[in-house]
Amino acid sequence: MIHHMQVACPAGAEDKQRAFYTGVLGWRELPKPPLLAARGGCWFEVPGGGEVHVGVEDDFRPARKAHPAFVVDLPQVAEAVAAAGHPVIWADPAEIPGRLRFHTFDGVGNRIEFLADA
Repeated sequence: MIHHMQVACPAGAEDKQRAFYTGVLGWRELPKPPLLAARGGCWFEVPGGGEVHVGVEDDFRPARKAHPAFVVDLPQVAEAVAAAGHPVIWADPAEIPGRLRFHTFDGVGNRIEFLADA
């Protein structure tokens, strides 16, 4: 099992990430240890296990190819993502037989994938 994965954001963009991970996805924000909190960023609990850590990166560029993928209730998450104004980009089901999936972008433009068994 993966304990956590990290995505980056520019300084001061934590609220944009909170709006996506907590506001859109409904994931609970986790408290950061004080020494790490001083660096900025924020952490979120992934339902079903694991965490997403958002770290501040000085020379930030959104990850457009590299991405985490999360197994979710796909129709529910797609609806929430679309309702919040984020793109829902469905993948061709022939690419990975037996899997339905879509990509979107978090609050600062990092690519994120959501998937479920077909």
